[in-house]
Amino acid sequence: MNITQEKTGNLNAVVKIKIAPADYTGKVEKAIKDQAKKAQLPGFRKGMVPAAHIKKMYGKSILVEEVNNLLNDTLSNYIAEQKLEILGQPLPKMDDEREFKWDNTDDFEFDYELGLAPAFEVNVSSKDKFTEYVVKADQETLESRIKNIRRSYGKMTNPEVSADGDVLYAELTQVADGAAVEGGITSTGTIRLDQIKDKKILKSLIGLKKDDEVTIDIQKALEDAAVIAKALNISEEQAAELKADFKLQIKNVNRLEESDLNQEFFDKLFGEGTVTDEATFREKITEEVESMFKQDAERKLSNDIYEALLVKHNFELPDEFLRRWLKATNEKLTDEELAEGYDDFAKNLKWTLIENKIIKDNSIEIKYEDVVQAAKAKLDAQFRMYSPSPLPEDQLAQYAVQFLQDKENANRVFEEVKALKTFEQIKSIVTLEQKDIGYDKFVALVEKK
Repeated sequence: MNITQEKTGNLNAVVKIKIAPADYTGKVEKAIKDQAKKAQLPGFRKGMVPAAHIKKMYGKSILVEEVNNLLNDTLSNYIAEQKLEILGQPLPKMDDEREFKWDNTDDFEFDYELGLAPAFEVNVSSKDKFTEYVVKADQETLESRIKNIRRSYGKMTNPEVSADGDVLYAELTQVADGAAVEGGITSTGTIRLDQIKDKKILKSLIGLKKDDEVTIDIQKALEDAAVIAKALNISEEQAAELKADFKLQIKNVNRLEESDLNQEFFDKLFGEGTVTDEATFREKITEEVESMFKQDAERKLSNDIYEALLVKHNFELPDEFLRRWLKATNEKLTDEELAEGYDDFAKNLKWTLIENKIIKDNSIEIKYEDVVQAAKAKLDAQFRMYSPSPLPEDQLAQYAVQFLQDKENANRVFEEVKALKTFEQIKSIVTLEQKDIGYDKFVALVEKK
C-alpha cells in the first residue's frame, strides 16, 4: 500500500491511496469464509455453504465493502499519524477515466480532497478593553416582578364584575353580522384580560357580569396564534388563518388576588424567619431581578468579545472546499440556501477554531462534574421562573442526571461549558471596565446592535 499527500493550495491537499491485491486479498478471503459460516442458503445446512459458492454469489460486493473499509481505516490513520487538522471530512475525487474490474486483481488508486485548518495564534492581551455592564433594576420592572410573585401565592376569587387583569371564563361562538355562523367554531374557554392588545376591546371586557354578552374580533384582541388556539381549542395553524368575530357569553369572572405581604408569605418564599419585613423582601427581589439582568449583561459581554476577536483574527478558510463539502453532506441543501447561509457557517467555524485554540493552548479541562453543575444551574433557573423557592439539592441533582441522559442535552450543555470556560479565560486576560446602567438603557443598547 502506498499513500501520499500533495498540497494544492494553502489550505487544500489531495491524499492519494494506492492499494495492491496483496493489501486486500487476505481481508476479502476472511470475509468470504466468515459469511460462509453464517449463511443460510437453500440446499445447504447452516454453516456448511462452500466458500467458493459465497465468492461466486457475493464476491464482488464483499470485495467492494472490504476495499472501502480498508480505505476508510487507512485515511483515518494517516490523518491521525500526520496530525493533519482538517475541516469537514475528506471528499473522494471522481475520476471517470479510471475503471476497475473488481475481480481481485485490481491495483486501486483513490484520491481524496482535504480542507485544512489554518495555522494561527490567538492574540489577546490586557490592551483589549471591553465594557462590563452592571444592570440596575428600574422601579417598573421591580414592581412587575413583585406583583407576579404575590399573585403566584395569592388566592382565586370570583368577583361579580370584571376588572383589568381578570380572567373571563366564557362560551365563545363564531358570529357574522351578529348571528352564529353555521358550522362555525364554538368553544368554552378562558380569556385573560392581560393578554388583550387592543385598548378598545379591553375596555369592552371590563365591567362584565355573569351571563353578559359581548362580541370581539378575536385576532385584533389576542394577536398571538398560540393564545387564540388555546382559547378556541383549535390548532395554531387554524388560529393563524382565522379572521372572525366571536360572541362571548360570560360564565364566570376569575380573579387572582395578590398575597398579603405578611410573615406567612415571606416564609413560603424564602424559608422560615429568613425575611421578616417588606424592606428586606424588596431587597431580595431586587437581588433576584438584577441576577437575571447579570446573565443578560454577561451575554452581551461575551458577544462583544466574540465579535472583536473574529475581527482581530481574520484568517482564511478553504471556502470552496467547504461549500462542496456542505453540498455533498446535505443532499437537500439548495445553491440559494448555501449562498445565503455560508457566511454565518464560516463565522461560526472560525469562532470554533479560535475557541479550540484557546482550550488547547491553556490546557483547559472540561470535566463531567462541570457539565453536571451547568445542567443543575440550567434546570434551577427554569424552576425559579415558576417559584423563587429553590429545589432541594438532591432532587435538583437527580433531575440533572436524568436531563443529561439525553445525548442532545448532554452535547448542548458540554458546548455551553466549553464556551463558558473559553470566555472566562479571555476575561482573565483582557481589561474589563465596569459601568452601571439602567435596564431600559441597557435594552436600548442591545437592540441598537
